[in-house]
Amino acid sequence: MSNGQWYPPEWPDRIRALAAGELTAATPRRAATVMLLRDPADAGGLPTVHMLRRRASMAFAGGAYAYPGGGVDPRDDDRLVGWAGPALESWAERLGVGTAAEAQAVVCAAVRETYEEAGVLLAGPTADTVVGDTTGADWEADREALIARELSFAEFLDRRGLVLRSDLLGAWARWITPEFEPRRYDTWFFVAALPEGQRTRNASTEADRTVWIAPADAADGYDRGELLMMPPTVSTLRQLRPYATAAEALKAASSQDLTPVLAQARLDGDELVLSWPGHDEFTKHIPAGGAGGEVL
Repeated sequence: MSNGQWYPPEWPDRIRALAAGELTAATPRRAATVMLLRDPADAGGLPTVHMLRRRASMAFAGGAYAYPGGGVDPRDDDRLVGWAGPALESWAERLGVGTAAEAQAVVCAAVRETYEEAGVLLAGPTADTVVGDTTGADWEADREALIARELSFAEFLDRRGLVLRSDLLGAWARWITPEFEPRRYDTWFFVAALPEGQRTRNASTEADRTVWIAPADAADGYDRGELLMMPPTVSTLRQLRPYATAAEALKAASSQDLTPVLAQARLDGDELVLSWPGHDEFTKHIPAGGAGGEVL
């Protein structure tokens, strides 16, 4: 049975065009996504992760299950924000970016997108607190202004007198969209625990469904071909399987390899071979003269 790997039908033709020098690779846009974990209410249960299903009409990864996430807003690196946790210089080293300002923008993107798409805010009035309630007309007005990019996240934090809790995040992985994809992202994956007192909701206009699901169950659904996903989503789900609590996963983040994963395509005899270094399960062999197919 085929698994649920997201595989656009136009990829083979784009791979051929790139190999022939007929396609110029787009510059990837920086982005961040958050694997939000929740511990079970019953003893002996396993943590669940918050996932959303992208609307089928979306141009990128339509119908695929993913985590809350999105692009970096360049405005979030032009002013210092209230900050708790590792210093920005430490984050810059961990994320592999050149400056503290760049690190701030990436971490801001992770926290902002979690708020925009799940209604969960990893920030508080002090360095050791987290807001308990983000509902209400005034909060919703700010959230909509963030989505419309009428308000930067740095401005939002400053306006509300909030401190970004970077200590509640752990950098987990980094994947870059293949060179033959027209919409490319250089994405950092973070892990975080759902703050006490906060609840998720489907606040995203890009999703038609949200679920809390055990990483193992989500990965099994992918293996059965029931859940459509992109390679980085599947990979990170498999990596989360061993952890019995959200705190264990967050602690393990510091040892995760952030070497960027970038798909490679090559012509091997009469086949196009598409692979992700270090992740053999996603390798695809495509007849060199064949047409693009559906999810393989």
